[in-house]
Amino acid sequence: MEQAFGYTPTQSEQKILCCECGVPIEPNPANMCVACLRSHVDITEGIPKQATLQFCRGCERYFQPPSEWVSCSLESRELLSLCLKKLKGLNRVKLVDASFVWTEPHSKRIKVKLTVHGEVLGGAMLQQVFIVEYTVSHQMCTDCHRNEAQNYWRASVQVRQKSENKKTFYYLEQLILKHKVHDNTLGIKPVHEGLDFYYATESHARKMVDFLNAVLPCKYQHSKKLISHDVHSNVYNYKFTYSVDIVPVSKDSIVCLPKKLTHQLGGISPICLVYRVSNTLHLIDPSTAQIAEVSSTIFWRYPFKSICNPRQLVEYVVMDIEPILDKNRTHFPGQGAISSKHILSDVWLVRASELGINDNTIHSRTHLGHILKPGDSAFGYNLEDSNINDTNFENLDKNQIPDIILVKKCYANKQRQRIWKLKHLTNEVTAFDTDTNDYHEFLNELEMDPEMRQNVNIFKDSSKQIPVDEYDTYTGNGPYITLEEMLDDLAIDDVEMAE
Repeated sequence: MEQAFGYTPTQSEQKILCCECGVPIEPNPANMCVACLRSHVDITEGIPKQATLQFCRGCERYFQPPSEWVSCSLESRELLSLCLKKLKGLNRVKLVDASFVWTEPHSKRIKVKLTVHGEVLGGAMLQQVFIVEYTVSHQMCTDCHRNEAQNYWRASVQVRQKSENKKTFYYLEQLILKHKVHDNTLGIKPVHEGLDFYYATESHARKMVDFLNAVLPCKYQHSKKLISHDVHSNVYNYKFTYSVDIVPVSKDSIVCLPKKLTHQLGGISPICLVYRVSNTLHLIDPSTAQIAEVSSTIFWRYPFKSICNPRQLVEYVVMDIEPILDKNRTHFPGQGAISSKHILSDVWLVRASELGINDNTIHSRTHLGHILKPGDSAFGYNLEDSNINDTNFENLDKNQIPDIILVKKCYANKQRQRIWKLKHLTNEVTAFDTDTNDYHEFLNELEMDPEMRQNVNIFKDSSKQIPVDEYDTYTGNGPYITLEEMLDDLAIDDVEMAE
């Protein structure tokens, strides 16, 4: 019938019998069905069905030959790639699919299901699925092994500041916590004049040094010490040390500038007040309200030191104050910038300890005319009765030296209980006692300076409970930190569930 109508079967419709079992199959070069091909040929021969993965329990990383340790989570793409690289002979076949088979997390077993294509007898293509089982064995990595030893660090950063108070270090500690620069540290050791940070690699120490240069005016020196040397492989083992020196000037200090530096800063007065410390020193002349910035490069080129520190502050009472108009100020060509946030004023003062005993007022000029009024109290330095040993100060004309320099306003009303707190780098041991006057002054500066609070994480103190309505309706004239600026501290407490 087919020949009568002129129809002939195509090659795709022709069937042949398997030479082994006799089942009709499509023609192929081996003339065998898939079941018989699998029984005679194994394309996965030469690919191991079991392997071992080295896992470090200290840092939770897997070993990737020849000498790298990588972090991989369970059933991740990184772990799958690591498992496939452990298989030898996988390049002989074509990998089609790879996936994980679920196992118990504590079984120390990882199973991977693989699907491969391979060419068999006569050019026939065969697909096969098999499972490879990996055993997770524990092995300590080199970093954790070095950490367990005594001399485990490779690089250290020594931060020092030769000053009388430690307010700059309190501020630096909060900056490090906010930006999480201490995550890669192996240890933090407090010393008398600063902190020592230890790192496993030089690159991590270098990042810390770059961060310090970005937030504070400082300079650093670099050195390295040879620990061991392999003459056969020409490998050197060094320990690197970075010595960072922060400028020995803190906030609310009085400095006496060299004559060359005053000309470079626009003819500013040699006696200035440090009203802010960031990556530069912000100076202001209390007698003219002229401001200037001194970078770390300029400071080490023309070094100077503080002639009065915050521990020498004296409390004064403002008897009268009168703002100075712009037309009454002294102007000259080449003068530097004038602060627009401060108001220059004439002020008459009496020492708080002599109030009612000595009514002789002392005249001075101040840049705090925007916050002071008659009857207020303010902290200032008495330069007339101070014993100052400084070369730049001794060369000044006595007419250029003011008797009193006011620094900040003193709020008479006692601040209410603080319901906020700060975190610290180490809980076990700290380089700076939190019960000192320097730390309490730093907390007061946080309350008075909103710009400083932007760089500090402030947390609510759950141990001090004050009604919210009472805190928000505070009517005192002193500055305080609002509830919107506080963060909720994470507290993990293990509480037993009731049956």
